[in-house]
Amino acid sequence: MASSCQSLIFLLFSIVLFSSQTHVLVTAAKDSNTNFVKTKCKITTYPSLCVKTLIPYASSVKTNSTKLCKEALNVATKGARDATAIVLNLKKQKGITRYEAAAIKDCIEDVKDAVYELKLAVEAIGHLGDKDKAFQLANAKTYASAAITDADSCTGGLTDQGKVNPKVMDAISRSMAVVIKLSSNALSLINHIYE
Repeated sequence: MASSCQSLIFLLFSIVLFSSQTHVLVTAAKDSNTNFVKTKCKITTYPSLCVKTLIPYASSVKTNSTKLCKEALNVATKGARDATAIVLNLKKQKGITRYEAAAIKDCIEDVKDAVYELKLAVEAIGHLGDKDKAFQLANAKTYASAAITDADSCTGGLTDQGKVNPKVMDAISRSMAVVIKLSSNALSLINHIYE
């Protein structure tokens, strides 16, 4: 009886010890992943936005720069899709002038192009293991940069202050600023992927 009691106590002690060590290891890995994202975000143009948008992916990214770049591009793509929806809703508002409608139409095309280019950048990052790694990396940089240019072109088409309602201009400018910031962060991470 005493022997089985000692065995049971030893077993329980072992389980408690194992589970506490496992908890420590899991916590250490989580901290390592979070620190990796925070460290990488320091080199971006908008580091606080980078941390805010990419920390939720720390556990899946782990300490993999390629995965982090992909997630940053996916976040930028979602931001561009959201901006597209905002601009499309503006087009449906009553009281939009002919000039505003034309500018909004051009903006919609620009931001749709940005979405497409960000998707191409994700694909290029996915091919960094191929033989043409340098070519794929250059493509990813080009596509991310083009997305920034497209979002900027959208706001540039609204610069004729007297012809655009300030509320329309503000809504578009704010949504494009998000696209530009997210894409800029993704491009910064791509530019420093091997550091």
